[in-house]
Amino acid sequence: MAQLPPVYKAEDMLASIRAAFIKSEKTIVVLDDDPTGTQTSYDVTVLTSWGVDLIADELKKKPSILFILTNSRSLPEREAVALTRDIGTNLKEAVRESGRQVVVISRSDSTLRGHFPAEVDALADTMDMNEAVVVLIPAFIEGGRITIDDVHYLVEKGELVPVSDTPFAQDIVFGYTKANLKQWVEEKTRGRARAEDVTSVSLDDIRLGGPQRVSERLQSCKAGSVCVVNAVTYSDLEVLVVGLMEAEQSGHQFLYRSSATLVPIRAGMESGRLFIPQKEMLMSANGSLVVVGSHVPKTTSQLSWLLQTGDYKSIEVNVSELVHSIDAQNQTSAISQQTDAWLSAGANVVIHTSRQLEIGHDQDSSLAINALVSNFLVRIVQGLTVRPKFMIAKGGITSSDLASKGLSVETAHVLGPIIPGVPVWQLDTASKFPGLLYVVFPGNVGDETALDMVCQKLDL
Repeated sequence: MAQLPPVYKAEDMLASIRAAFIKSEKTIVVLDDDPTGTQTSYDVTVLTSWGVDLIADELKKKPSILFILTNSRSLPEREAVALTRDIGTNLKEAVRESGRQVVVISRSDSTLRGHFPAEVDALADTMDMNEAVVVLIPAFIEGGRITIDDVHYLVEKGELVPVSDTPFAQDIVFGYTKANLKQWVEEKTRGRARAEDVTSVSLDDIRLGGPQRVSERLQSCKAGSVCVVNAVTYSDLEVLVVGLMEAEQSGHQFLYRSSATLVPIRAGMESGRLFIPQKEMLMSANGSLVVVGSHVPKTTSQLSWLLQTGDYKSIEVNVSELVHSIDAQNQTSAISQQTDAWLSAGANVVIHTSRQLEIGHDQDSSLAINALVSNFLVRIVQGLTVRPKFMIAKGGITSSDLASKGLSVETAHVLGPIIPGVPVWQLDTASKFPGLLYVVFPGNVGDETALDMVCQKLDL
């Protein structure tokens, strides 16, 4: 890191980005493949459905950012593509109805896991953006994921670990072998886009050349090609955005595939501004509820820490028994009733899946197991009658399904991250528990104390 050029020095780039963005009269629409994409934003709306009228009504309010939660990472590729095409078609019509121009971001980067390039291709096709340059920006500063010399790294205990050497690369559905993003694009496109044909914006471009050099690099990209972006700091991304906006003004079209960090910066807003909970938001004698579905090692260590150090009633869902078909309906009813009793008595409750990962014989069957488990957790939440003081859902797919299906959320207000990378939503009035503070806790964010820390911050 010390060998890198110093960051580009400019006077308050974020303010100038904000001014230019407001002048552009555009809304950034983020198609988010799980709810964790809201983890760096604040004071924005997230939709869990995508009817034309709903999107158009939100666009007419002229928001800076609008999230549409697709949860497509939980689906097989063909279903994810069909879903993206449906949303893209509706978004295009909503843009026409509202008269509001949009900047489209396909948000993923669960450490490079997701349906790439399939979702981006579907979005480009339905939004008439087949000539757009796909700008790949997976740097997630809050989560310690950065890109140097085209290689994507995870910062772990002071070391840079290529993401191909992390457990995330072994994902049964979205695994990969390359940390070099140009090679990763070739791997994911099955050779359609060769590594040597993928361009990049380097840290030298950003830090030594500044926005003008970035703009020149982007304008030199061939229509429909992929360009990867190197970034280590917020400042790097601010320079990138200024260059991108200049390139857009010259008539070039870009479609973004990015992590959450880019989203607020693209609108000239501070990334990761923390939310500080107020006592009046949490006035309840009931206990809190934590539901853990994620099975990544980081989640397991956080769950273990929470149960060892906190005062929690816990229920384990045995995934192996669930897969081999126990009486799920009676099970979920019993768990809901027990949880209600504990919550109403003021006890804090943790419902978590067993820690042994169950996988299928192929990608689709593994996704089917994930869906089975998620649906089981959804039915538990649907069966609750006691409103928790607050609720935490651990894992991207878990938090999406529990929000949209378990709590009947159609819209929510994103208050901001309570710790870096962990957003808090306030649920809409039509949801199961109106106004509930709902924490979307990604599986792979934070140290082993992070889950306990979030619970303590909300237990006012």
